[in-house]
Amino acid sequence: MMMDFAGKSLDLSAPHVMGIVNVTPDSFSDGGRFFSADKALEQARKLVADGASIIDIGGESTRPGSEPVGVEEEIRRVVPAIEAISAELDVVISIDTMKAEVMRAAVEAGASLINDVNALRGEGALQAAAELNVPICLMHMQGTPQTMQQQPHYDDVVNEVNTFLTERIAACEAAGISRSKIILDPGFGFGKTARHNLRLMKHLAVFTDSDLPVLVGVSRKSIIGATLNVSVEERLAGSLALASIAVWQGAKIIRSHDVRETVQAIRLCEHVMQVSDFD
Repeated sequence: MMMDFAGKSLDLSAPHVMGIVNVTPDSFSDGGRFFSADKALEQARKLVADGASIIDIGGESTRPGSEPVGVEEEIRRVVPAIEAISAELDVVISIDTMKAEVMRAAVEAGASLINDVNALRGEGALQAAAELNVPICLMHMQGTPQTMQQQPHYDDVVNEVNTFLTERIAACEAAGISRSKIILDPGFGFGKTARHNLRLMKHLAVFTDSDLPVLVGVSRKSIIGATLNVSVEERLAGSLALASIAVWQGAKIIRSHDVRETVQAIRLCEHVMQVSDFD
């Protein structure tokens, strides 16, 4: 399963790790740490050395209750980081944004994947993605980052998330976006309780059984804190456990703050999954 990212190809028949670089002052785990192009590049170098195939650049926090960022400010944050990383590193760069204007500026600066937590439902986003002609990741989110954790409710979370993503795939195809450019993300932590997240993880095969690659982002998230009663700083073991469960069920991209450890975990999963029963 090869996917072309503006000239860089990744074989998604095997899992890859997406490293996170937030050029924001307020992201839940690393806000403020990489809030400059130089710091973002330094972190990207480390993540690539640790085994990341994709670097995800975000200029607007989407943690629960976060405040929106204006278009100009978001572009000011992400474009210098993307330009610096693309000039030096041979890596796929993803832009984590909901805004059409930011998508256009980021791809012009060197990004080759659009990672949209709003699944291209924002004004002009679907048209921008179709015109930019790069792969896109469609994520499920109930509500907005400002409201999503205010009593999220589902009658059947797995079926409802799957229905939503199926509808967004159809919208993309109707807009001229090839199915071969679509990645799916069930949206762990985005408008979901810990129980909802656990149920999605248990039934992840519902999504991975399709012909489209699935991205899973559970790194350091509240599902781990709520289940194990640990702080953000103590969530590495839980992140690796969930990443391994996701890969075992067919996830192809794992979004992670802790790339080196995640690469080791998924490689071990691969070896177990691939070992012959007849040696």
